[in-house]
This record gives sequence, C-alpha cells and structure tokens, in this order.
Amino acid sequence: MTTPALPTFPPGFVLGAATASYQIEGAVAEDGRTPSIWDTFSRTPGKVAGGATGDVACDHYHRYREDVALLADLGVDSYRFSTAWPRVQPGGRGPVNPAGIAFYDRLVDELLSKGIDPSITLYHWDLPQELEDAGGWRNRDTAHRFAEYSRMVVDALGDRVARWITLNEPWCSAFLGYANGHHAPGAQEGTPALAAAHHLLLGHGLAVAQLREAGAREVGITLNLDQVTPASDSEADQRAALRALTQHNLVWTDPLLAGRYPDSEQETWGPLADGSYRRDGDLEVIGAPIDFLGINFYFPVVIADAPHAEADPAERTAMDVGTRQVERPELRHTTMGWPVDPPGLGRVVADTFARYPDCPPIYITENGSAEADVVDADGQVHDGDRVDFLAENLASLAEEVAKGADVRGYYVWSLMDNFEWAFGYDQRFGIVHVDYEDQKRTPKDSYRWFQQLTAAQRASRTAQG
Repeated sequence: MTTPALPTFPPGFVLGAATASYQIEGAVAEDGRTPSIWDTFSRTPGKVAGGATGDVACDHYHRYREDVALLADLGVDSYRFSTAWPRVQPGGRGPVNPAGIAFYDRLVDELLSKGIDPSITLYHWDLPQELEDAGGWRNRDTAHRFAEYSRMVVDALGDRVARWITLNEPWCSAFLGYANGHHAPGAQEGTPALAAAHHLLLGHGLAVAQLREAGAREVGITLNLDQVTPASDSEADQRAALRALTQHNLVWTDPLLAGRYPDSEQETWGPLADGSYRRDGDLEVIGAPIDFLGINFYFPVVIADAPHAEADPAERTAMDVGTRQVERPELRHTTMGWPVDPPGLGRVVADTFARYPDCPPIYITENGSAEADVVDADGQVHDGDRVDFLAENLASLAEEVAKGADVRGYYVWSLMDNFEWAFGYDQRFGIVHVDYEDQKRTPKDSYRWFQQLTAAQRASRTAQG
C-alpha cells in the first residue's frame, strides 16, 4: 500500500486528538458521580445497539496515564477532552465534587508533564439526570446551571488550561435529543426542541461570561456544521437546502456570529418557531465575542425537497423540515453509512468565512471515519481506508489554509475506539484499537500515519526557528 503524502501546514498549526467523557471514562458510579441522561438512555431497552452502556467504556478513568502516554507517543500538541458534569457537580446543583474534579486535575497535570496542551469541552452531552427530570434543556434554568458548573471547572483548572469549549455539537443535543429521539433523553418534540436549542445557546453565552470573569485565555464553541448543496436548480430543492442549512447551521451561527436569529426560521419550522422561549437581551448574551469557532465535520450533504413526514401538523417535530438527504452511490461510504467526500472539509471552512467575514479563527475539533477494523494475525490494525480519509481531508484543509483561511488547528476523532452513542460499540472511529474485553490498546496504521504528520510539523517549526 502506498502511504499518502503528508499535508503541509504553517508552523503554528495545532495537531491534536479528541475524546469525550461518557464515551471513554467508565466509572459511572465512582467517587460521587451521579447518573447522566446517557446513563438513563443507554439502560432503556432498544435505545442503544446491543444494549451497550458507558459503564466501563474504555476505562479511561483508571487508565488515563496509559492513554496520555499514547498521546505523547503520537506527538500531538493538544488533547481535546470533556469534563463530565455529573462527575464534577453531581445532580447539576450544589457544590463541586472534590473527588470528581480531582480526576481532571490529575489528567491535566499528566498531559502537561508530557508537553501536551489540554483543551477542555465543558459539555459533551452528559447532562445530569436530575436536571433533565426538571425539564432539561427545555428549561431556561438549565442554562444558568451550566454557567455555574462551567465556573467550577475553570476555577479549578483555568491556571493550567488555555483553550475552553463551552458546548459540543448543540445540534445533536437539541435535535437528536429532543426532536427525533435518537440521542438522550430520547424525546420527539416540536417547539420544546427549539426551546432546547435556544437554551443551549443561552447557556453558552452565560458560560462565556463566567469563563471571561475567571480569566480564561481562549473561549469558543464547537458546532457540527453541514456543507449543504441543493440536489438541483429547482426552486423546491433550493428552498429545501435553505431549510436544512437553517436547522443544522444558521440557527446556531447567526445568533453566535451575526447577532440575529435566522430570517429563514419561519419557513423552516412555521408555527413551531413561536419564539416563546426567547427574552429581550438573550441575543446579546449569546453573541458575546469568542476567540475561536470549533467545527466538527465528517461529510457534506446533498439535499432535496421532501414532503413533511407527519400528516398531522400537531405531531410534527423540529426534526421534520421537509428535506431529504440524497444518496451518493458513486462514493465510498464508511461503516456509519456516511459518504466520503474529502473536499467538503475545505468547503465548509470556506463557506463559513464567506458567510461571516468577522468569524473568529477556526479549529477543526473533530474529523475522522468509522471503519471495519480488525486486529490481523500480525497483531496490527491495517486501516488503510482511514489513512486515506485523514490524508485527503487534511489535504483539503491545507489547501484552504494556503489560500489564507484562518484555521489554527485540527483534532482527529478519535484517539481511541469508544462508546459511539446510540451505536454502542459497533462503530470504531479510533486511531487506537480498543479490545473491550481486556482493554488492550493497539495503535492502528492511522495512528502511525498521524504520528508521521506530527513529526513533520515539529520539524517544520524547528526549521523555521
């Protein structure tokens, strides 16, 4: 197999790897941690493939030193991980849990001892179940609770952590969680899901204020933005593409980066978007300046018009916006069924800067592929498709950077195979293979390729002084 060429980035470009708390930590009932919505959801029959839970996951809570050693060997500049709200603040209210925050204190120190900068995501979907019982993100109070929790974390770790991400992919939290039920908490709702979207943004803005007050150096948010193309030039497909763009992108980016709500939200949701969940002054809180925008990106979409799924408008959820994603049989697909179209990464960056000229610098905070990985007879995992995916996506990104796009870094998803939400352990995204029976870690060929990339990046820095 021919090894793909290594892309070239400016000397200051950050290369990292990413994970999330519920997906890797395990230890769900240790040291004072209380249940999250994902503990509850994964125990609900039929919700997660194979009845899997994150009870053990990758046992990172006990094996973090081994995992940090893998990061050090990989040669990354930065490690993006998330803190678990119910571990830090059990129940989502009250004082900080000393044992819970102590774990992240140890993890940060271990990373720094290896020369790796920690990058913390404060919310990667594990809402304390007690807050969900009180309404979850439908409830405006949850935004205030999130800001309080964020302050606890930055007060404990902000002296050593420079880069802070408030929310990861709020689209998934709002629409997969409260509109189509595919993610925790498993609701299928209309206006309440839009309220959840708004309160997630409000929580972000309130958290930004707390992070700034505590002296955080870099503050941002991570969105999973779509790169949307209409299926045809027809008016129906053009309007459908705008509705898809509104739901997936504009409902987040317009308030965050342009200080407005999308003009297209009424066409997208009609009476569901009644604005009852908004208050005067919310936009100012949401649109507080951020230092960077994180983008998670896996594949672009082609969108066609489609009838609304529900005949009765009263049964319509916020997920149903009258669109259909067009299949692309000419492309290779990952085991998730996602089409592989690497130029899409460069296009989503270009589209974002074109729509928002004042957009802050961008980090690609997740990008990767799920593949049918197996440990071969030689004890290795030869994941050539993933190597090609990473090389081609990074080449697309490098092209945009060379054109002048202010992209500061890239985090591969994921450091290791893990609990992949509703897919359980059926999907493997890691560049390190995990045997869930004995927790053995085996670096894959993609790990070795990324290791070569980080080495080349370090050599470039040295050469340029």
